[in-house]
Amino acid sequence: MAQYLTPPVAPQRPTRVEIHDDVLIDPYFWLRDRTDPAVIAYLEAENAYQAAVLAPTVALQEQLYQEMRSRIQQTDHSVPEQIGNYFYYQRTEEGQQYPIYCRKPVNAENNREAVEEILLDQNQLAAGQPYCGIGNFKVSPDQRRLAYSLDTAGDETYTLYIKDLATGALLGDRIPNTYYGLEWANDSRTLFYTGLDAAKRPYKLFRHQLGDDPAIDGLVYQEEDQRFNIHLQKSKSRAYLLVTLDSSMTSEVWFIPADQPLTPPKIVEPRQQGIEYSVTHHDQRFFITTNDQARNFRVMTAPVSDPGKANWQEFIAHRDSVMVNRTEAFQRHLVVIEREAGLRQLRIIDLTTNQAHRVEFSDAVYTYSFNHNPEFATQLLRFTYSSPITPETVFDYDMDTRVLEVKKRRAILGNYDPSLYQTRRLWANAADGVQVPISVVHRKGIRLDGDHPLLLSGYGAYGANNDLGFNANALSLLERGFVVATAHIRGGGEMGRQWYEDGKLLHKKNTFTDFIACAEHLIAQGYTVPPKLVIRGRSAGGLLMGAVTNMRPDLFAGVIAGVPFVDVINTMLDPSIPLTVSEFEEWGNPTDQQFYAYMKSYSPYDNLTAQAYPHLLVTAGLNDPRVQYWEPAKWVAQLRTLKTDQNQLLLKTNMAAGHGGASGRYDYLREIAFEYAFILNILGLTNTPEQD
Repeated sequence: MAQYLTPPVAPQRPTRVEIHDDVLIDPYFWLRDRTDPAVIAYLEAENAYQAAVLAPTVALQEQLYQEMRSRIQQTDHSVPEQIGNYFYYQRTEEGQQYPIYCRKPVNAENNREAVEEILLDQNQLAAGQPYCGIGNFKVSPDQRRLAYSLDTAGDETYTLYIKDLATGALLGDRIPNTYYGLEWANDSRTLFYTGLDAAKRPYKLFRHQLGDDPAIDGLVYQEEDQRFNIHLQKSKSRAYLLVTLDSSMTSEVWFIPADQPLTPPKIVEPRQQGIEYSVTHHDQRFFITTNDQARNFRVMTAPVSDPGKANWQEFIAHRDSVMVNRTEAFQRHLVVIEREAGLRQLRIIDLTTNQAHRVEFSDAVYTYSFNHNPEFATQLLRFTYSSPITPETVFDYDMDTRVLEVKKRRAILGNYDPSLYQTRRLWANAADGVQVPISVVHRKGIRLDGDHPLLLSGYGAYGANNDLGFNANALSLLERGFVVATAHIRGGGEMGRQWYEDGKLLHKKNTFTDFIACAEHLIAQGYTVPPKLVIRGRSAGGLLMGAVTNMRPDLFAGVIAGVPFVDVINTMLDPSIPLTVSEFEEWGNPTDQQFYAYMKSYSPYDNLTAQAYPHLLVTAGLNDPRVQYWEPAKWVAQLRTLKTDQNQLLLKTNMAAGHGGASGRYDYLREIAFEYAFILNILGLTNTPEQD
């Protein structure tokens, strides 16, 4: 590999772009053409170069991989979930990359002799494939058929299959170019699914009758506005199919009776720019969560017979300090998913008495995720809870008695002891005086003397909540003395709707200055120093990495930018690229002079300069539909011509995957081990946990 110790040089073929009164010269525009053999050759040369540079870490990568793998209960199963007369669950087997989807009859829950029925073995589907992703998995209401979709390229374009569960045979109803939305009507013969346009936007809703040629499937709805995507779900009551059309800041919902799948969809309330709402069904009414006259959202009710805004009645009023994310309706309870002071909350309302209470959590930093909860007529709410020191724990919560029952706690092998670790919530002062929360985990008893390596992550976009939960893989860092932290910066939704709006469009730079403020606060508090501080972010978090590295390269020892959105101007000027038009409301439209000037002032690719940069590891996916591979490739190529340091600059492109990286669980661990080895290597830390 000696020939690869010299960095690859991508030839410059300047392309001129004129916009407004400005001229952009893009020397690496040619890297967009994946059919050009020179493009593939360049990506492969970069892969060979990074492999050669990190060759001394191969043993360390293997050690880290074995550490992380040794913590996994490799042969395991999920908590069974009742749907009708069956318990459904997934299980894994040692040595197998993917889950096996199974079920057993309800009356056989405690019968060890009951015959398990394997519905789908993803390991068999993945045989011979470089990538294997399941997009949809829906059993028909009569539980006789399974509809599932498969992606073997990582580009999130799925082919839909239907399996007869009695015979195990696939039906002839094979439908390509589908997306995540998929639901059965109650007749178990009618399927609704979404189709993609050329920009991979789910813009059509189709109705399919079993046995029909998909070419004659009925078009239920087509969305012409390129800012909007179609989403599909079935109400927990199983009474309605809910069709949501949404952009970054506007939404509209239609509904179809699940018992009458041929009925044309009926609208809840026509879209109005800037107004968002979501719908859950209960009895003769809809619960509607909306930001109409409520920045942090409120909950309304409306009759199913006439659900327009004229009939909306307030059920939960707007609160300045509490953000309502959504609701879930059960037969006798309404579950409200809220956020307050940066933490997720669960509010339960008894619909017979209107009495409300919250589920109490004791950790200073925590998160939870909702399980499927398919049954409507139950008082049990299932969710998965974790904190940075508490492994994922599946709870059944009795909404009447308020009793939590542990159904399963993820096993962490290797004598993991949570009492050895501590979590904290810190607050940094942003440039404009705003307090920004930071979640921190580390070994107990550390001295705040600035002598600790620290990994700081961030995202800060789309109003997403970047909560710090349990990460068994991070134990390989914590056991080596690391502090692991997450910055909950503006652009995310952790602190309410205003928090999101203050980090998007013409306020986007708050995201970057918030992150820098968090890094500076951790240094000032004695957690670390710049030579020991590594930062990491993916996708829009990769944009964050590029921006803060341009702004404060002196502050960080190393940067991991995963599938980073770094070529903001060129991407947002091209409506043919997936997500571009739909994200004008997130980033702005550069054909508008004001947005162009602002975006150009922070776009990482357009703001590279001749200066010293930290060590950089950049990743890409050749089939990535969200952040095209050429963005990180162009960024690295340009950076090579400008950086004045001798630090590592590495580009690793997964030539057989997309935005999420490897699909197999062991392959994923190898990717994490690769990143951790990069971190330890640049910090000069090759000690094992036992030596720490």
